[in-house]
Amino acid sequence: MKRVLLLATGDTIAYSARPSRSGIASGARLLETVPAGALTAEVVAEDVLAEPGWDTSPQTMLLLARKAREAVLERGFDGVVITHGADTLEETAFLTDLLAGRAAHRGAIVLTCAMRLLDDLSSDGPRNLASSVCAAADPALHDAGVVVCVNDELHAARWVTMVDATGVSAFSSAPGPLLGRVAGGRVEMSAVPPRRPPTVAGEPETDVALIKTYPGMDSTLLTAVVDAGARGIVLEGTGAANVPAGLFVTIDELTGWGIPVVVASRCRTREVPLEELSLGAGLAAKMGAIGARGLTPVKARAALMVALGTGGVEAVRDWFARL
Repeated sequence: MKRVLLLATGDTIAYSARPSRSGIASGARLLETVPAGALTAEVVAEDVLAEPGWDTSPQTMLLLARKAREAVLERGFDGVVITHGADTLEETAFLTDLLAGRAAHRGAIVLTCAMRLLDDLSSDGPRNLASSVCAAADPALHDAGVVVCVNDELHAARWVTMVDATGVSAFSSAPGPLLGRVAGGRVEMSAVPPRRPPTVAGEPETDVALIKTYPGMDSTLLTAVVDAGARGIVLEGTGAANVPAGLFVTIDELTGWGIPVVVASRCRTREVPLEELSLGAGLAAKMGAIGARGLTPVKARAALMVALGTGGVEAVRDWFARL
């Protein structure tokens, strides 16, 4: 039988509001909520101390990514399931994917969550956990990279986004394809996984700022976060990744100081270099800004954290070009 490691971080999937059972269930207790026979693998549960899901720190994200990679490469597990809060699940999933390396080829790493409390009527947690264990034990996900499993759907970490905080269908890969589903105790793939990210050369940098741009914003907001210690900045632009013209000089200055500035968009965009775009995006590229290659702003921040481990601005630029 396949062996799967469960890394349990608490949050909604483990939270009970009943006075008699209030508090956070351990990983072992979560496994007890799954009906007998629904688990398709031997599961070893480990609890990981973590912040609430809406406030998961980069340090905790990196810890989970390293534990998952180690479980597959060094501890002999066939797969890993991470239970996580919904709010920042996509960031942790993508950061874990960027750092998975050879583990993505030798096993499956699956993140899951719940939108309903453990003791709510028709709680989605037990089913999501059972489906995630099934997915983590299935060789069909080898080479697929890190996935998110919710509502029996499998989403690639690169494509998944939380789109609804009110129901169990909280995540979507659109406009990308759904990677697959869990049905009948097995994984059914329905799309080709995204390409694997570039190899990681060094330790990620955790101090990366994400700033939402708006017309007329003061460029001192960028220098303020650098003065506070940020080693890189992601700007959330509009449209095709346009940023206010008043930021161009500061982008040029920051790049000269060795602070990479990555420009993403609040909209879905094509995976093309920033310099190939027109208007504000193209001008920002001329000032030294780096394109996010179609990533959402929060994922661009995770990518920049990893890219900074490769070196300075030009090393980051090269890494993003291969992302």
